[in-house]
Amino acid sequence: MGTVENVVLLDESGHGIGVAPKTGVHHGTTPLHLAFSCYVFDADDQLLVTRRALDKTTFPGVWTNSACGHPAPEESMRAAVRRRVQQELGLSVEQVRLVLPEFRYTAHMNGIRENEMCPVFTARAAGRMTLDPAEVGDAVWEPWTKFSQDVLSGRREVSSWCRMQVEGLDALGPLPGEWPAADPSRLPPAVTV
Repeated sequence: MGTVENVVLLDESGHGIGVAPKTGVHHGTTPLHLAFSCYVFDADDQLLVTRRALDKTTFPGVWTNSACGHPAPEESMRAAVRRRVQQELGLSVEQVRLVLPEFRYTAHMNGIRENEMCPVFTARAAGRMTLDPAEVGDAVWEPWTKFSQDVLSGRREVSSWCRMQVEGLDALGPLPGEWPAADPSRLPPAVTV
């Protein structure tokens, strides 16, 4: 029997109020919980864009940012980002930076509601990629400027959270390598950086 993966439940101000098994937390009335998104870039500022596996419970087959996940209770957010990118993409990352500390969203698909405080990070790829087919159906490297312009203009369909995040990232400037690191004091109080 495998280990139960728990997520951190939050109150409206971002304080931890408990934990729940990840397998049972996503449904039509999903409670607010802690997550993260990561945008992985290569040395040329190309973004790794991924397509969620077709058999995933939430948002199957949807194109989105490089990786998403949930920190385990007591796990630092940067450690969770590294762990999840390694699990989903078989990829090591460097320079994990917080860029959008206050991102929060809700989204609905097929009767399932996402409800997350979801700080956004960037990272640089290091090494080769090996996709976990249970998590990722496909992955492509795209120039950030083209990807962001296509998303913002509506020419590119992506997950609703990715679209909202791209709006925030675009406001930071055209070059991902020059985006400023955000102040970690703006994170939800439950987060350990």
